[in-house]
This record gives sequence, C-alpha cells and structure tokens, in this order.
Amino acid sequence: MKILEFFSTAPRGGAALVNSRGLYPPFIIAEAGVNHEGSLDIARRLIDEAREGGADAVKFQAYKAETLASKDSPAYWDTEKEPTKSQYELFRRHDKFWKNEFEALKRHCETAGIEFMSTPFDRESATFLNDLMDVFKISSSDITDKPFIRFISAFGKPVILSCGASEAYEIVEAVSWIREAGNDLALMHCVLNYPTADENAALGKICSLSQLFPDLPIGYSDHTLPGDMGVLLTAVLLGARILEKHFTHDKSLPGNDHYHAMDKTDLRNFRQRLERTSARIGGSDLRSLPSEAPARANARRSLVAAADIRAGAVISAADLTFKRPAHGLSPRLYDEIIGLKARVDIPEDSVLKWGMLTED
Repeated sequence: MKILEFFSTAPRGGAALVNSRGLYPPFIIAEAGVNHEGSLDIARRLIDEAREGGADAVKFQAYKAETLASKDSPAYWDTEKEPTKSQYELFRRHDKFWKNEFEALKRHCETAGIEFMSTPFDRESATFLNDLMDVFKISSSDITDKPFIRFISAFGKPVILSCGASEAYEIVEAVSWIREAGNDLALMHCVLNYPTADENAALGKICSLSQLFPDLPIGYSDHTLPGDMGVLLTAVLLGARILEKHFTHDKSLPGNDHYHAMDKTDLRNFRQRLERTSARIGGSDLRSLPSEAPARANARRSLVAAADIRAGAVISAADLTFKRPAHGLSPRLYDEIIGLKARVDIPEDSVLKWGMLTED
C-alpha cells in the first residue's frame, strides 16, 4: 500500500476495526532513523531488509546537530545503552546524510519497491525532502514548534504527527495549526522513553485519540523492545491504522536506536501474527459461513407431522412439531402453514415439504 492510498482509504477515529475480509491492515513504517551509522551501504541494506520483512515504508531522519540541539542539551535516553550524555554530541555523529544521500536512498527505495520517507528537523531538510516524499512526518519533539509545523504544512501534503510526551491541549493546538492549511492528517500515539517498558506503552491513548479526533486515522509509534511484537499487535486491535517502529539490521550493535529496534525477522513474525489474528477475527459481514452449511442443514429443525394427517385435512397446531434436520419447511413458516390442507396422506414423523400441502 502507498501512503497516499492509505490516506484516501483508511478508516478514521473510532471506525470499525474490521472489514469484510478481516482486520484493516495497518500501514507499517520501518523507522531506520540514523541506524545506517553514516554508511550508504548500510542504509541500502536497511531498505532491502525492511522490504523483505514486510514494511510498507522505510523512514530515515534528516538533521544537522548544529540546528537541532544546543551544546549543553542533556540526554533523555537510557545512558546504559547509549552512554553519550549530550544530544549535540550524539546527533553530530549521525548527521552526515543530506540532500544527495537522501536522493540516492529514494532511488534505491523505488528499485526495492518500498516507500521512502524521512523526518525533517529543519527547514532546509524539509524543503529538499518535499521533492522526494508524498507525506511529511513531524516528530513528537516538534509538536509545540508552531512555526516549523506551519512551514511543513505549507507544502500541502499529508502530515503524520507524533504525540509523544504531550498534553491533550498541546495535541489540539498542533492539530489546529495543521488544519489551518487544510492538510490531510494522521496522529500517532507515542511514548518518549528509549526503550519504553511494556507496562508504560499506554496503548489506551490510541482509543483516547480516536475519541478526541474521530475524523482522523490514529496510529502508534512504538519504542518498546521487540519481544514477541505483541505490543504492536495489541495496538492494531485497539485501532492503530499506522505502525512505526525503529528498525535495524543488527540488534546487537551498541548505542543509538539499535537496542530497542526490530529487525527483519521481528517484522516478518509480526506480519505472520497479524495475518493469523486477522484470519481468526474474520470478516464483518453478518452471514453464515460456508463451513456452517452442514449445521444449517442438519442441526436446525423442520416442521414435522406430530400425528398421521389425512389428505384434505386442515393443518392445525396439534398436527405439528419441530425436529431436526432442516430438510423440510422451516418453523419460521409456522404461521403460514397453519390453515393449509394436506394434499396427500402425511404419516406421523414426516418432514413437511411444500408438495404435501395446498391452499384448496
């Protein structure tokens, strides 16, 4: 699925979780971020493995340390996993990709058959990324940056806005700024802990966002450890239409986002679990299943003669009982059968058929 197709077809807010075929499939974004460690070869590998794992899009991050963080900005991640204490120093290690590199990655995504995305963190990157993407992603960290949100919204493209670490009024404000420009919009529940403990995933906020914004598709940006990918599955069952999770080619690598990222095996396993769950849920049509045909035919009842009925006799309630199988006239026709006449002799325990009865 392409992201523009998602925006044109995705159920909004509290809409039904299932369609006639099962669960509405979520749009899955593999957040490669800067897990390429400054290597185009690794970035291309991340693209290929995201596609292999079943992602719809792969997303990078575009920033320069100098415009993103001051030199005294403290860490907000698990410093046992990533020991760098300064945001500026960490971002400076990973800000080598810029316009030319992202253009190359866009071309590789086209070849691989996966959608290219990248989150901009400044106006310059947003401007050149506008030529490479159909949708903009705005980080939770920028949800209060009114000028930047308005700058991105002015491109007129759909916006995916993450809502991590936000109060309700901040989300409402940011939504209003985007709506001023008339953009299509999706909101992502997110928890800004790296990693997020499963018990802090706060997935109920997906439901709260759906209630607060019933006209918008709601998604989930996940920072929990991959595990069995059950957190993402629960998010889908609560109505998440977009899923985003950090992605790596090697979860054992130290530092940055590798330690809480999924890899292609995790993603493939999630896809399989999602398909099995969708099959169990089934479609939303209120119709009997083909597998129930034997039960419909044999476990339901028919109208049956309670005693011998002579030809010409008027059928009364005393003449009828109800027994399995459902090979004859259904008891739902009971009122129509009373008062008809027997066309032929009907022995006791006979399953009634229309040919046995007449109005004359």
